[in-house]
Amino acid sequence: MNSILNQVELDIIRSQLGREPNGISAIAHASPNKIPQVLQMESWVFNQPFPTLYWLSSKAIDKALARIESLGVVKQLEQRIKEDPELRAAHHQSHKDYVQRRWDAMTAEHKNIIEEKGFSSLFEKLGIGGIANWDQVRCLHMQYAHHLVGDNVIGRILDDEYGIREIADAE
Repeated sequence: MNSILNQVELDIIRSQLGREPNGISAIAHASPNKIPQVLQMESWVFNQPFPTLYWLSSKAIDKALARIESLGVVKQLEQRIKEDPELRAAHHQSHKDYVQRRWDAMTAEHKNIIEEKGFSSLFEKLGIGGIANWDQVRCLHMQYAHHLVGDNVIGRILDDEYGIREIADAE
């Protein structure tokens, strides 16, 4: 846990996760009502690499995205990415944004550890959700967490076509 989080924030995050939080470096995004929604994670947790930069903590958004995933939307989005060169380019740009943000957010200590232990390629090649094939989506939760903090085309689609931003803003 990070000492920069106050007790109220920690209590909310514990409730959201249903467990004691580990590896949080900051709250990356909160709702208009100041409820944490995206946690920024450390890159080295429990003495191992952790390439997930943004972790969605919001129960409301999590539930909405799980419902959408159960409808087969991930496969539909992957098909759209395959068929639409502009969407594919924007999706690849989302991964590039994530990779750069992850490297920029990493502490000097963690960069040194990751480089010394030979894990640099993980942090350079693995995109959102730890995915190597940037034509895939894998997880709407990680895509949306990145969207709330950065530049993510899948998150924009989720807002435009499924109204997720309304759920996020209502929290």
